[in-house]
Amino acid sequence: MKGLMIDRHVERFLEMMVAERGASPRTVDAYQRDLSDLGAFLARRGKGAEATEAEDLRAYLAAQADAGMATRTVNRRLSALRQFFRFLFAEGLRGDDPSSTIQTVPMGRSLPKYLSEAEVERLLAAAKALEGARGVRATALMEVLYATGLRVSELVSLPLAAVARDQAVLVVRGKGNKERMVPLTDAARAAVREWIPVRDGLLGDKKAARNRWLFPSRARDGHLTRDGFTKMLADIAVAAGLPPSKVSPHVLRHSFASHLLAHGADLRSVQQMLGHADISTTQIYTHVLDERLKRLVNEHHPLAG
Repeated sequence: MKGLMIDRHVERFLEMMVAERGASPRTVDAYQRDLSDLGAFLARRGKGAEATEAEDLRAYLAAQADAGMATRTVNRRLSALRQFFRFLFAEGLRGDDPSSTIQTVPMGRSLPKYLSEAEVERLLAAAKALEGARGVRATALMEVLYATGLRVSELVSLPLAAVARDQAVLVVRGKGNKERMVPLTDAARAAVREWIPVRDGLLGDKKAARNRWLFPSRARDGHLTRDGFTKMLADIAVAAGLPPSKVSPHVLRHSFASHLLAHGADLRSVQQMLGHADISTTQIYTHVLDERLKRLVNEHHPLAG
């Protein structure tokens, strides 16, 4: 009975996440899994959502850690249960929030993996070397990704309308259905201009008019899939003489941010372009700033060397 009670609250919480916060299906699935796991744990302790105490939540998180779960995953589950109990409190289903006193588990911050500028140039050259429409599409995808640092889901689902006027700024709808503006490089704009007539020719005039995506495909959603782009990127990496294991859409996103900072961009601007809600997420790239400052001192300080 207790499990059924928390399940009912979870259903209402997930409906709110979709309706009010624009949560994606992937995010909703993750929350549902995490909260179902919490519900099963609480049921074994004879607790429902209304009777759960901070001690119960600490015991749950400790059990996850004892089972060998990664710190990052434990903290993700903590984030899910925090939002859930805040929702219950806001809806008047509880008189307090038992998660408010629970601290995030400290974890070592790993540096993001990124490519050198020379390695990115090799990838772009390999994309351009592909023959026919495949090469034109690959070049447009790669140039736009490296110019903007988009998430792969944002890249493959770009609407044709986003580039219809050859504008210098791309309007992207990202996490939480939030819009942000990202500048496009001249190279990216040129690659897109070359791709659009090829795209229309492949689809045919009538189909092109009906398909709203910049990178259409026969997939269920009508556009190139994440997996499709990742496989294409692996092929380009091989052609560029780079290990496919070293190259991924997220590595290119990290490369975009790292190279911008290395060339003098400020952290706040990079945060806005990446679509990070919190600048602390962007601060993982400060290792690049540290290296740039060291280089400036070594090259220009009168007592250096």
